Amino acid sequence: MISIYNILLLLWLHFIADFLLQSTYVAKNKYKDLKILAYHGTIYSLPFFIFGWKFALLTGLFHFIVDFITSKITHKLYDMNEYHWFFVVIGLDQAIHMTILIFTLKGLTQ
Repeated sequence: MISIYNILLLLWLHFIADFLLQSTYVAKNKYKDLKILAYHGTIYSLPFFIFGWKFALLTGLFHFIVDFITSKITHKLYDMNEYHWFFVVIGLDQAIHMTILIFTLKGLTQ
C-alpha cells in the first residue's frame, strides 16, 4: 500500500516538475516539436529520481505520451477560444498524470 506521505510527495513533485520546471517557451511549443516535448519529459522526470531511476524513466516516458496527446488538444481548443474545454482538458491531463504516478509507484514497489 502506498503511504499518504508518498502520494503527497508525488503530488508536489509533479507540481514542481510540470509547472515550475517548464518554461513558457516549452509550454507553448511542445505540441508541435517532438524535441521540445522530449526535453520537457526529460526535465519533468528529474525530481522523481527520489523514487529511483526506473521510476524516473517510466515517469518521463509516460509524461511524454500523455502530453503528446493533450498538448495538441489544448492548443487547438485555445486557438478556437474554447477556454472552458481547454481547462477541462488541462484538468484531465493532470488527473491522468497523477493516476499514472500512483500506479507506477505501486507497480514498482510491490
